[in-house]
Amino acid sequence: MDAAQAFALGILQGLTEFLPVSSSGHLVLLQNLFGFKEPELLFDICLHIGTLAAVCVIFYRDIVELLRTLFRLPSLSSAHGGFWSLLAEHPEARMIALIVVGNVPTVALGLLFHQLIDTIFGSVLIVGGMMLVTGTILWMTRWAPADGRSVTLFTAKDALIIGLMQGLAILPGMSRSGVTISTALFLGINRELSGRYSFLLSIPAIVGALVLELNSGISHSIPIGIIIFGTLTAAVVGSVALVILLSMVKRGHLHRFSPYCWIVGGVAIAWGILF
Repeated sequence: MDAAQAFALGILQGLTEFLPVSSSGHLVLLQNLFGFKEPELLFDICLHIGTLAAVCVIFYRDIVELLRTLFRLPSLSSAHGGFWSLLAEHPEARMIALIVVGNVPTVALGLLFHQLIDTIFGSVLIVGGMMLVTGTILWMTRWAPADGRSVTLFTAKDALIIGLMQGLAILPGMSRSGVTISTALFLGINRELSGRYSFLLSIPAIVGALVLELNSGISHSIPIGIIIFGTLTAAVVGSVALVILLSMVKRGHLHRFSPYCWIVGGVAIAWGILF
Protein backbone atom coordinates (compact mmCIF):
# COMPACT_ATOMS: atom_id res chain seq x y z
CA MET A 1 0.00 0.00 0.00
CA ASP A 2 1.34 3.42 -0.93
CA ALA A 3 0.47 6.87 0.47
CA ALA A 4 -2.14 7.58 -2.22
CA GLN A 5 -4.00 4.37 -1.45
CA ALA A 6 -3.83 5.05 2.29
CA PHE A 7 -5.18 8.57 1.65
CA ALA A 8 -8.08 7.18 -0.40
CA LEU A 9 -8.90 4.58 2.24
CA GLY A 10 -8.67 7.21 5.00
CA ILE A 11 -11.14 9.45 3.16
CA LEU A 12 -13.43 6.50 2.58
CA GLN A 13 -13.31 5.49 6.26
CA GLY A 14 -13.91 9.05 7.45
CA LEU A 15 -16.98 9.42 5.24
CA THR A 16 -18.52 5.98 5.61
CA GLU A 17 -17.94 5.46 9.35
CA PHE A 18 -20.45 8.19 10.09
CA LEU A 19 -22.57 8.42 6.98
CA PRO A 20 -24.77 5.31 7.34
CA VAL A 21 -23.37 3.35 4.41
CA SER A 22 -20.94 0.94 6.18
CA SER A 23 -17.27 1.79 6.51
CA SER A 24 -16.23 -1.88 6.77
CA GLY A 25 -18.12 -2.75 3.59
CA HIS A 26 -16.52 0.04 1.61
CA LEU A 27 -13.05 -0.80 2.93
CA VAL A 28 -13.48 -4.41 1.82
CA LEU A 29 -14.61 -3.31 -1.64
CA LEU A 30 -11.85 -0.75 -2.13
CA GLN A 31 -9.15 -3.06 -0.78
CA ASN A 32 -10.30 -5.69 -3.26
CA LEU A 33 -10.17 -3.07 -6.01
CA PHE A 34 -6.61 -2.19 -4.98
CA GLY A 35 -5.71 -5.88 -5.13
CA PHE A 36 -5.49 -6.60 -1.38
CA LYS A 37 -7.12 -10.00 -1.36
CA GLU A 38 -6.47 -10.47 2.36
CA PRO A 39 -7.88 -7.84 4.75
CA GLU A 40 -5.28 -5.54 6.31
CA LEU A 41 -6.85 -5.74 9.77
CA LEU A 42 -4.37 -3.55 11.64
CA PHE A 43 -4.76 -0.79 9.06
CA ASP A 44 -8.56 -1.09 9.28
CA ILE A 45 -8.42 -0.86 13.08
CA CYS A 46 -6.21 2.22 12.95
CA LEU A 47 -8.64 3.88 10.55
CA HIS A 48 -11.37 3.22 13.12
CA ILE A 49 -9.16 4.82 15.76
CA GLY A 50 -8.98 7.89 13.51
CA THR A 51 -12.75 8.14 13.36
CA LEU A 52 -12.94 7.45 17.11
CA ALA A 53 -10.82 10.58 17.55
CA ALA A 54 -13.39 12.48 15.48
CA VAL A 55 -16.18 11.32 17.82
CA CYS A 56 -14.16 12.49 20.83
CA VAL A 57 -13.66 15.92 19.24
CA ILE A 58 -17.29 16.46 18.22
CA PHE A 59 -18.69 15.12 21.51
CA TYR A 60 -15.92 16.56 23.68
CA ARG A 61 -18.28 18.38 26.06
CA ASP A 62 -20.55 15.36 26.45
CA ILE A 63 -17.59 13.09 27.18
CA VAL A 64 -16.09 15.48 29.74
CA GLU A 65 -19.44 15.83 31.52
CA LEU A 66 -19.99 12.07 31.54
CA LEU A 67 -16.51 11.49 32.98
CA ARG A 68 -17.10 14.09 35.69
CA THR A 69 -20.37 12.40 36.58
CA LEU A 70 -18.71 8.98 36.60
CA PHE A 71 -16.09 10.07 39.12
CA ARG A 72 -18.76 11.69 41.30
CA LEU A 73 -21.21 8.79 41.26
CA PRO A 74 -20.85 7.87 44.97
CA SER A 75 -21.47 11.42 46.19
CA LEU A 76 -24.23 12.04 43.64
CA SER A 77 -25.93 8.79 44.59
CA SER A 78 -25.90 9.81 48.24
CA ALA A 79 -27.22 13.28 47.46
CA HIS A 80 -30.12 11.88 45.40
CA GLY A 81 -31.16 9.32 47.99
CA GLY A 82 -29.71 6.25 46.29
CA PHE A 83 -28.41 4.94 42.98
CA TRP A 84 -31.80 4.25 41.41
CA SER A 85 -33.10 7.69 42.31
CA LEU A 86 -29.95 9.16 40.79
CA LEU A 87 -30.61 7.38 37.50
CA ALA A 88 -34.17 8.68 37.43
CA GLU A 89 -33.20 12.29 38.16
CA HIS A 90 -29.73 12.84 36.70
CA PRO A 91 -29.49 12.73 32.84
CA GLU A 92 -25.71 12.21 32.67
CA ALA A 93 -25.76 9.39 35.21
CA ARG A 94 -28.59 7.75 33.29
CA MET A 95 -26.65 8.11 30.02
CA ILE A 96 -23.62 6.39 31.59
CA ALA A 97 -25.80 3.47 32.69
CA LEU A 98 -27.41 3.25 29.24
CA ILE A 99 -24.00 3.17 27.54
CA VAL A 100 -22.85 0.37 29.85
CA VAL A 101 -26.04 -1.65 29.33
CA GLY A 102 -25.99 -1.07 25.58
CA ASN A 103 -22.49 -2.45 25.27
CA VAL A 104 -23.30 -5.73 27.05
CA PRO A 105 -24.78 -7.46 23.95
CA THR A 106 -22.12 -5.85 21.76
CA VAL A 107 -19.32 -7.32 23.88
CA ALA A 108 -21.01 -10.71 24.02
CA LEU A 109 -21.43 -10.91 20.25
CA GLY A 110 -17.92 -9.59 19.67
CA LEU A 111 -16.32 -12.21 21.90
CA LEU A 112 -18.39 -15.05 20.46
CA PHE A 113 -18.00 -14.26 16.79
CA HIS A 114 -14.91 -12.10 16.25
CA GLN A 115 -12.88 -14.98 14.79
CA LEU A 116 -15.69 -15.81 12.38
CA ILE A 117 -15.94 -12.15 11.36
CA ASP A 118 -12.18 -12.02 10.71
CA THR A 119 -12.61 -15.04 8.42
CA ILE A 120 -15.48 -13.60 6.36
CA PHE A 121 -14.35 -9.96 6.51
CA GLY A 122 -13.11 -9.93 2.92
CA SER A 123 -16.26 -11.49 1.42
CA VAL A 124 -17.69 -9.19 -1.25
CA LEU A 125 -20.94 -11.19 -1.38
CA ILE A 126 -21.56 -10.75 2.34
CA VAL A 127 -20.80 -7.03 2.03
CA GLY A 128 -23.35 -6.73 -0.77
CA GLY A 129 -26.06 -8.55 1.14
CA MET A 130 -25.55 -6.52 4.30
CA MET A 131 -25.55 -3.27 2.30
CA LEU A 132 -29.00 -4.20 0.99
CA VAL A 133 -30.16 -4.87 4.56
CA THR A 134 -28.73 -1.54 5.75
CA GLY A 135 -30.47 0.34 2.94
CA THR A 136 -33.81 -1.26 3.82
CA ILE A 137 -33.45 -0.37 7.52
CA LEU A 138 -32.60 3.24 6.64
CA TRP A 139 -35.60 3.46 4.29
CA MET A 140 -37.93 2.38 7.09
CA THR A 141 -36.90 5.42 9.18
CA ARG A 142 -39.25 7.45 6.94
CA TRP A 143 -42.04 6.21 9.21
CA ALA A 144 -40.26 6.81 12.51
CA PRO A 145 -42.00 9.42 14.70
CA ALA A 146 -40.65 12.97 14.41
CA ASP A 147 -40.83 13.52 18.16
CA GLY A 148 -39.62 10.99 20.65
CA ARG A 149 -38.66 10.25 24.22
CA SER A 150 -35.93 12.11 26.08
CA VAL A 151 -33.11 10.47 28.04
CA THR A 152 -35.22 10.30 31.22
CA LEU A 153 -37.61 7.92 29.41
CA PHE A 154 -34.84 5.97 27.67
CA THR A 155 -34.97 2.48 29.24
CA ALA A 156 -32.48 -0.33 29.79
CA LYS A 157 -34.53 -2.47 27.41
CA ASP A 158 -34.07 0.17 24.69
CA ALA A 159 -30.30 0.17 25.34
CA LEU A 160 -30.08 -3.62 25.13
CA ILE A 161 -31.91 -3.70 21.78
CA ILE A 162 -29.74 -0.94 20.32
CA GLY A 163 -26.61 -2.66 21.68
CA LEU A 164 -27.70 -5.92 20.06
CA MET A 165 -27.95 -4.15 16.70
CA GLN A 166 -24.53 -2.59 17.26
CA GLY A 167 -23.15 -6.07 17.87
CA LEU A 168 -24.71 -7.39 14.66
CA ALA A 169 -23.13 -4.49 12.78
CA ILE A 170 -19.73 -6.18 13.06
CA LEU A 171 -20.84 -7.93 9.87
CA PRO A 172 -19.05 -6.23 6.95
CA GLY A 173 -21.50 -4.17 4.94
CA MET A 174 -23.86 -3.39 7.83
CA SER A 175 -23.58 0.22 8.98
CA ARG A 176 -23.10 0.55 12.74
CA SER A 177 -24.28 4.15 12.85
CA GLY A 178 -27.13 3.44 10.45
CA VAL A 179 -28.63 0.49 12.32
CA THR A 180 -28.15 1.89 15.83
CA ILE A 181 -29.64 5.30 15.04
CA SER A 182 -32.48 3.69 13.08
CA THR A 183 -33.24 1.26 15.90
CA ALA A 184 -33.34 4.11 18.42
CA LEU A 185 -35.77 5.99 16.17
CA PHE A 186 -37.96 2.88 15.79
CA LEU A 187 -38.04 2.59 19.59
CA GLY A 188 -39.38 6.14 19.87
CA ILE A 189 -36.22 7.93 21.02
CA ASN A 190 -36.01 11.53 19.82
CA ARG A 191 -33.80 12.24 16.84
CA GLU A 192 -31.08 14.27 18.51
CA LEU A 193 -30.70 11.78 21.36
CA SER A 194 -30.67 8.85 18.90
CA GLY A 195 -27.64 10.28 17.11
CA ARG A 196 -25.88 11.30 20.30
CA TYR A 197 -26.40 7.93 21.99
CA SER A 198 -25.28 6.00 18.93
CA PHE A 199 -21.87 7.64 18.85
CA LEU A 200 -21.28 7.74 22.59
CA LEU A 201 -22.18 4.03 22.62
CA SER A 202 -19.56 3.40 19.93
CA ILE A 203 -16.61 4.64 21.98
CA PRO A 204 -16.18 1.64 24.34
CA ALA A 205 -17.13 -0.73 21.49
CA ILE A 206 -14.36 0.58 19.23
CA VAL A 207 -11.81 0.59 22.05
CA GLY A 208 -12.80 -2.97 22.98
CA ALA A 209 -12.49 -4.15 19.37
CA LEU A 210 -9.02 -2.61 19.18
CA VAL A 211 -7.87 -4.39 22.34
CA LEU A 212 -9.37 -7.67 21.18
CA GLU A 213 -7.65 -7.56 17.81
CA LEU A 214 -4.31 -6.44 19.21
CA ASN A 215 -4.39 -9.28 21.72
CA SER A 216 -4.83 -11.64 18.79
CA GLY A 217 -1.33 -10.70 17.62
CA ILE A 218 -2.08 -9.07 14.28
CA SER A 219 0.80 -8.90 11.86
CA HIS A 220 0.96 -6.18 9.23
CA SER A 221 2.73 -5.54 5.96
CA ILE A 222 2.06 -1.79 5.71
CA PRO A 223 4.71 0.71 6.86
CA ILE A 224 3.82 2.52 10.10
CA GLY A 225 4.09 5.92 8.41
CA ILE A 226 1.46 4.93 5.84
CA ILE A 227 -0.83 3.67 8.61
CA ILE A 228 -0.49 6.96 10.53
CA PHE A 229 -1.18 8.98 7.38
CA GLY A 230 -4.36 7.03 6.67
CA THR A 231 -5.46 7.34 10.30
CA LEU A 232 -5.06 11.14 10.35
CA THR A 233 -6.95 11.42 7.08
CA ALA A 234 -9.83 9.37 8.52
CA ALA A 235 -9.93 11.61 11.63
CA VAL A 236 -10.17 14.88 9.69
CA VAL A 237 -12.69 13.68 7.11
CA GLY A 238 -14.66 11.87 9.80
CA SER A 239 -15.15 15.05 11.83
CA VAL A 240 -16.81 16.74 8.86
CA ALA A 241 -18.93 13.69 8.02
CA LEU A 242 -20.14 13.35 11.62
CA VAL A 243 -21.38 16.94 11.72
CA ILE A 244 -23.24 16.39 8.43
CA LEU A 245 -24.86 13.16 9.63
CA LEU A 246 -26.06 14.61 12.95
CA SER A 247 -27.70 17.46 11.02
CA MET A 248 -29.45 14.99 8.69
CA VAL A 249 -30.67 12.85 11.61
CA LYS A 250 -32.23 15.91 13.26
CA ARG A 251 -34.07 16.71 10.03
CA GLY A 252 -35.27 13.12 9.55
CA HIS A 253 -33.32 12.57 6.34
CA LEU A 254 -31.58 9.31 7.21
CA HIS A 255 -33.58 7.42 4.56
CA ARG A 256 -31.89 9.41 1.78
CA PHE A 257 -28.89 7.10 2.03
CA SER A 258 -30.97 4.02 1.16
CA PRO A 259 -30.69 4.17 -2.65
CA TYR A 260 -26.92 4.46 -2.41
CA CYS A 261 -26.73 1.39 -0.15
CA TRP A 262 -28.95 -0.59 -2.51
CA ILE A 263 -26.91 0.36 -5.57
CA VAL A 264 -23.55 -0.43 -3.95
CA GLY A 265 -24.95 -3.64 -2.48
CA GLY A 266 -26.25 -4.79 -5.85
CA VAL A 267 -22.97 -3.98 -7.57
CA ALA A 268 -21.01 -5.81 -4.85
CA ILE A 269 -23.14 -8.95 -5.23
CA ALA A 270 -22.71 -8.88 -9.01
CA TRP A 271 -18.97 -8.35 -8.59
CA GLY A 272 -18.71 -11.22 -6.12
CA ILE A 273 -20.55 -13.60 -8.45
CA LEU A 274 -18.72 -12.61 -11.63
CA PHE A 275 -15.20 -12.23 -10.26
